[in-house]
Amino acid sequence: MISLENELKQNPYPGRGIVIGRSKDGKHAVTAYFIMGRSENSRNRIFVEDGEGIRTQAFDPSKLTDPSLIIYAPVRVLGNKTIVTNGDQTDTIYELMDKQQTFEQALRTREFEPDGPNYTPRISGIMHIESGNYNYAMSILKSNNGDPSSCNRYTFTYENAKAGEGRFIHTYKCNEDPLPSFEGEPKLVEIPNDIEDFTQMLWESLNEDNKVSLFVRYIDLETGKYETRIVNKNN
Repeated sequence: MISLENELKQNPYPGRGIVIGRSKDGKHAVTAYFIMGRSENSRNRIFVEDGEGIRTQAFDPSKLTDPSLIIYAPVRVLGNKTIVTNGDQTDTIYELMDKQQTFEQALRTREFEPDGPNYTPRISGIMHIESGNYNYAMSILKSNNGDPSSCNRYTFTYENAKAGEGRFIHTYKCNEDPLPSFEGEPKLVEIPNDIEDFTQMLWESLNEDNKVSLFVRYIDLETGKYETRIVNKNN
Protein backbone atom coordinates (compact mmCIF):
# COMPACT_ATOMS: atom_id res chain seq x y z
CA MET A 1 0.00 0.00 0.00
CA ILE A 2 1.34 3.41 -0.98
CA SER A 3 0.55 6.84 0.42
CA LEU A 4 -1.92 8.49 -1.93
CA GLU A 5 -0.95 11.86 -0.49
CA ASN A 6 2.73 11.34 -1.31
CA GLU A 7 1.91 9.85 -4.71
CA LEU A 8 -0.01 12.98 -5.72
CA LYS A 9 2.46 15.44 -4.23
CA GLN A 10 5.38 13.82 -6.07
CA ASN A 11 3.67 13.90 -9.49
CA PRO A 12 2.89 17.41 -10.78
CA TYR A 13 0.74 16.07 -13.61
CA PRO A 14 -0.98 12.67 -13.23
CA GLY A 15 -3.68 14.12 -15.52
CA ARG A 16 -7.08 12.72 -14.62
CA GLY A 17 -7.43 10.19 -11.82
CA ILE A 18 -9.97 7.77 -10.37
CA VAL A 19 -9.90 6.31 -6.85
CA ILE A 20 -12.34 3.56 -5.83
CA GLY A 21 -12.41 1.63 -2.57
CA ARG A 22 -14.06 1.08 0.79
CA SER A 23 -13.84 3.16 3.94
CA LYS A 24 -11.77 1.89 6.83
CA ASP A 25 -14.86 1.11 8.94
CA GLY A 26 -16.29 -0.90 6.04
CA LYS A 27 -19.52 1.12 5.93
CA HIS A 28 -19.05 3.11 2.74
CA ALA A 29 -18.18 2.56 -0.90
CA VAL A 30 -15.90 5.42 -1.85
CA THR A 31 -14.90 7.03 -5.11
CA ALA A 32 -13.03 10.16 -6.16
CA TYR A 33 -12.34 11.68 -9.56
CA PHE A 34 -10.11 14.64 -10.34
CA ILE A 35 -9.13 16.55 -13.45
CA MET A 36 -6.03 18.62 -14.13
CA GLY A 37 -5.01 20.81 -17.04
CA ARG A 38 -1.98 22.41 -18.67
CA SER A 39 -3.76 24.41 -21.40
CA GLU A 40 -6.17 27.30 -20.94
CA ASN A 41 -8.94 25.21 -22.52
CA SER A 42 -8.40 22.33 -20.08
CA ARG A 43 -8.20 24.63 -17.07
CA ASN A 44 -11.40 26.47 -18.02
CA ARG A 45 -13.68 23.90 -16.37
CA ILE A 46 -15.76 23.18 -13.31
CA PHE A 47 -17.71 20.18 -12.03
CA VAL A 48 -21.46 20.65 -11.54
CA GLU A 49 -24.04 18.21 -10.20
CA ASP A 50 -26.29 16.61 -12.81
CA GLY A 51 -28.99 14.40 -11.31
CA GLU A 52 -27.22 11.65 -9.34
CA GLY A 53 -24.02 12.27 -11.29
CA ILE A 54 -21.87 15.19 -12.35
CA ARG A 55 -20.77 16.84 -15.59
CA THR A 56 -18.00 19.18 -16.63
CA GLN A 57 -18.88 22.69 -17.71
CA ALA A 58 -16.90 25.63 -19.08
CA PHE A 59 -16.19 28.15 -16.33
CA ASP A 60 -15.96 30.95 -18.89
CA PRO A 61 -17.91 29.92 -22.02
CA SER A 62 -16.26 32.69 -24.07
CA LYS A 63 -12.86 30.97 -23.64
CA LEU A 64 -14.05 27.48 -24.66
CA THR A 65 -12.24 26.50 -27.88
CA ASP A 66 -12.73 22.72 -28.28
CA PRO A 67 -15.35 20.96 -26.13
CA SER A 68 -14.89 17.52 -27.69
CA LEU A 69 -12.63 15.93 -25.07
CA ILE A 70 -13.19 18.17 -22.05
CA ILE A 71 -16.99 18.48 -21.74
CA TYR A 72 -18.62 15.22 -20.62
CA ALA A 73 -20.35 13.47 -17.71
CA PRO A 74 -17.65 11.85 -15.54
CA VAL A 75 -20.17 10.24 -13.15
CA ARG A 76 -23.53 8.58 -13.84
CA VAL A 77 -25.66 6.22 -11.74
CA LEU A 78 -27.46 3.21 -13.25
CA GLY A 79 -29.57 1.55 -10.57
CA ASN A 80 -27.12 0.10 -8.01
CA LYS A 81 -24.12 0.86 -10.21
CA THR A 82 -22.01 4.03 -10.15
CA ILE A 83 -19.93 4.71 -13.27
CA VAL A 84 -16.87 6.99 -13.13
CA THR A 85 -14.73 7.79 -16.18
CA ASN A 86 -12.51 10.44 -17.72
CA GLY A 87 -14.58 10.97 -20.88
CA ASP A 88 -17.80 10.41 -22.78
CA GLN A 89 -17.33 6.65 -22.41
CA THR A 90 -19.41 7.17 -19.24
CA ASP A 91 -22.41 7.39 -21.57
CA THR A 92 -21.29 4.35 -23.58
CA ILE A 93 -21.02 2.23 -20.41
CA TYR A 94 -24.35 3.52 -19.09
CA GLU A 95 -26.25 2.91 -22.33
CA LEU A 96 -24.82 -0.54 -23.11
CA MET A 97 -25.02 -1.86 -19.54
CA ASP A 98 -28.64 -0.68 -19.54
CA LYS A 99 -29.02 -3.09 -22.49
CA GLN A 100 -27.53 -5.94 -20.41
CA GLN A 101 -23.99 -5.76 -21.80
CA THR A 102 -21.04 -5.97 -19.40
CA PHE A 103 -18.60 -3.25 -18.41
CA GLU A 104 -15.92 -4.86 -20.60
CA GLN A 105 -18.27 -5.35 -23.56
CA ALA A 106 -19.26 -1.69 -23.44
CA LEU A 107 -15.62 -0.56 -23.45
CA ARG A 108 -14.85 -2.86 -26.40
CA THR A 109 -16.57 -0.23 -28.52
CA ARG A 110 -14.14 2.50 -27.43
CA GLU A 111 -10.40 3.17 -27.39
CA PHE A 112 -7.93 5.86 -26.20
CA GLU A 113 -8.55 9.53 -27.04
CA PRO A 114 -7.57 10.80 -30.52
CA ASP A 115 -5.29 13.54 -29.15
CA GLY A 116 -1.92 12.52 -30.63
CA PRO A 117 0.90 12.48 -29.77
CA ASN A 118 -0.35 11.90 -26.20
CA TYR A 119 -3.21 9.52 -27.06
CA THR A 120 -4.65 10.02 -23.59
CA PRO A 121 -5.86 6.72 -22.07
CA ARG A 122 -9.52 6.30 -21.30
CA ILE A 123 -9.79 5.27 -17.65
CA SER A 124 -13.07 3.97 -16.25
CA GLY A 125 -14.47 2.51 -13.07
CA ILE A 126 -17.72 0.89 -12.00
CA MET A 127 -19.00 0.26 -8.48
CA HIS A 128 -21.67 -2.40 -7.92
CA ILE A 129 -23.51 -2.54 -4.59
CA GLU A 130 -26.10 -5.25 -4.00
CA SER A 131 -27.51 -6.53 -0.70
CA GLY A 132 -24.53 -5.18 1.21
CA ASN A 133 -22.04 -6.80 -1.17
CA TYR A 134 -19.63 -4.42 -2.86
CA ASN A 135 -17.53 -5.15 -5.93
CA TYR A 136 -15.83 -2.78 -8.31
CA ALA A 137 -13.80 -2.82 -11.50
CA MET A 138 -11.41 -0.44 -13.24
CA SER A 139 -10.30 -0.25 -16.86
CA ILE A 140 -7.70 1.50 -18.96
CA LEU A 141 -7.67 1.69 -22.76
CA LYS A 142 -4.37 3.00 -24.07
CA SER A 143 -2.24 3.13 -27.19
CA ASN A 144 0.47 0.52 -27.64
CA ASN A 145 3.37 2.61 -26.28
CA GLY A 146 2.32 5.62 -28.34
CA ASP A 147 1.41 3.63 -31.45
CA PRO A 148 -2.19 4.60 -32.33
CA SER A 149 -2.67 1.63 -34.66
CA SER A 150 -3.08 -0.67 -31.64
CA CYS A 151 -5.22 -0.34 -28.50
CA ASN A 152 -4.19 -2.16 -25.32
CA ARG A 153 -7.15 -2.99 -23.05
CA TYR A 154 -6.85 -3.84 -19.35
CA THR A 155 -9.63 -4.53 -16.83
CA PHE A 156 -9.06 -5.05 -13.11
CA THR A 157 -11.85 -6.52 -10.97
CA TYR A 158 -12.01 -6.30 -7.18
CA GLU A 159 -14.53 -8.54 -5.44
CA ASN A 160 -15.68 -8.19 -1.83
CA ALA A 161 -13.84 -4.89 -1.48
CA LYS A 162 -11.74 -4.90 1.67
CA ALA A 163 -12.30 -2.21 4.31
CA GLY A 164 -9.72 0.57 4.26
CA GLU A 165 -8.39 -0.33 0.81
CA GLY A 166 -8.80 1.33 -2.54
CA ARG A 167 -7.22 1.52 -5.96
CA PHE A 168 -5.91 4.53 -7.82
CA ILE A 169 -5.53 4.81 -11.60
CA HIS A 170 -4.60 7.91 -13.59
CA THR A 171 -3.98 8.86 -17.20
CA TYR A 172 -0.33 9.95 -17.26
CA LYS A 173 2.71 8.37 -15.71
CA CYS A 174 4.46 11.74 -15.29
CA ASN A 175 4.76 15.24 -16.75
CA GLU A 176 6.76 14.79 -19.96
CA ASP A 177 6.20 15.66 -23.61
CA PRO A 178 4.53 13.70 -25.10
CA LEU A 179 2.74 12.54 -21.97
CA PRO A 180 3.49 8.85 -21.20
CA SER A 181 0.49 6.68 -20.32
CA PHE A 182 -0.11 5.12 -16.91
CA GLU A 183 1.57 1.71 -16.54
CA GLY A 184 0.79 -1.35 -14.43
CA GLU A 185 -2.19 -2.22 -12.28
CA PRO A 186 -4.10 0.39 -10.24
CA LYS A 187 -2.16 1.39 -7.13
CA LEU A 188 -3.22 0.12 -3.70
CA VAL A 189 -4.06 3.05 -1.41
CA GLU A 190 -5.70 3.66 1.96
CA ILE A 191 -9.30 4.90 2.19
CA PRO A 192 -10.24 6.81 5.38
CA ASN A 193 -13.65 7.00 7.08
CA ASP A 194 -14.28 10.72 6.80
CA ILE A 195 -15.30 12.32 3.50
CA GLU A 196 -14.12 15.76 4.61
CA ASP A 197 -10.65 14.51 5.50
CA PHE A 198 -10.34 12.55 2.25
CA THR A 199 -11.52 15.48 0.11
CA GLN A 200 -9.14 17.91 1.82
CA MET A 201 -6.17 15.55 1.52
CA LEU A 202 -6.77 14.96 -2.18
CA TRP A 203 -7.27 18.61 -3.06
CA GLU A 204 -4.27 19.84 -1.09
CA SER A 205 -2.04 17.11 -2.55
CA LEU A 206 -2.78 17.95 -6.20
CA ASN A 207 -0.37 20.34 -7.91
CA GLU A 208 -1.54 23.91 -7.31
CA ASP A 209 -0.92 25.12 -10.87
CA ASN A 210 -2.45 22.14 -12.67
CA LYS A 211 -5.42 21.04 -10.55
CA VAL A 212 -8.86 21.98 -11.85
CA SER A 213 -11.70 20.06 -10.14
CA LEU A 214 -12.33 17.24 -7.66
CA PHE A 215 -15.35 15.01 -6.97
CA VAL A 216 -15.66 12.70 -3.94
CA ARG A 217 -18.57 10.43 -3.02
CA TYR A 218 -19.21 8.15 -0.03
CA ILE A 219 -22.09 5.67 -0.49
CA ASP A 220 -23.66 3.97 2.54
CA LEU A 221 -23.54 0.25 1.78
CA GLU A 222 -26.64 -0.50 3.86
CA THR A 223 -28.97 2.28 2.73
CA GLY A 224 -27.53 3.37 -0.61
CA LYS A 225 -27.62 7.00 0.48
CA TYR A 226 -24.60 9.04 -0.50
CA GLU A 227 -22.67 12.18 0.35
CA THR A 228 -20.88 14.16 -2.35
CA ARG A 229 -18.19 16.82 -2.27
CA ILE A 230 -17.17 18.95 -5.26
CA VAL A 231 -14.18 21.30 -5.24
CA ASN A 232 -13.50 23.63 -8.18
CA LYS A 233 -10.42 25.84 -8.53
CA ASN A 234 -12.57 28.23 -10.58
CA ASN A 235 -15.28 29.55 -8.27
